[in-house]
Amino acid sequence: MEKIDLKKKWKHLYAPSSKKVDVVDVPDFPFVMVDGRIEPGMEPATSAAFQDALGALYGVSYTLKFMSKLREDDPVDFTVMALEGLWWTDPREFDMTKKDEWKWTAMMMQPEHITEAMFKKAVQEVGKKKDNPALTKIRFQRFHEGLCMQIMHIGPYADEPETIAKMHAFAQEHGYRLRGKHHEIYLGDPRRSKPERLKTVLRQPVEAP
Repeated sequence: MEKIDLKKKWKHLYAPSSKKVDVVDVPDFPFVMVDGRIEPGMEPATSAAFQDALGALYGVSYTLKFMSKLREDDPVDFTVMALEGLWWTDPREFDMTKKDEWKWTAMMMQPEHITEAMFKKAVQEVGKKKDNPALTKIRFQRFHEGLCMQIMHIGPYADEPETIAKMHAFAQEHGYRLRGKHHEIYLGDPRRSKPERLKTVLRQPVEAP
């Protein structure tokens, strides 16, 4: 049985340096996605909508993995990808101080052989096991980010502004213009890892000078 690990295949996108900002060209990938916003006074960890979205994304992604392994014609096993998030406040900038205005798209990348039909069936299967309102919002969509700068942030999420400032300084120094939404890829589990050991890829789409 074929085994796919997209984090290894696309290592330069999912394991960047923590010491310097890199510029990468991110291809078009398929994702499962859920949109939402943080409720006033909440954090992502306490937001019911965000936690429902995570439940839907993980449930559907693992169901797709099992469905893929059980295919009669061409079974494929794959490693479920890390959770990713697009974050913004109006007008599409990400101000970490305005938590009551945070909007998000939570998403997980999928292998190329996953189809819309497989996705719909997976959503149905997950819905049979648990009633989750996010399942009515989840979608299967391709996402092409293109030219971006990125860096690995190591430490608590609350310390991200320092790393983001480094990215913005890099962009200004090299003439890149910011575009699109702030992107985070969560390689650590805050429930199991100490805050100072958390690894998060921070990515920002840019326009070339």
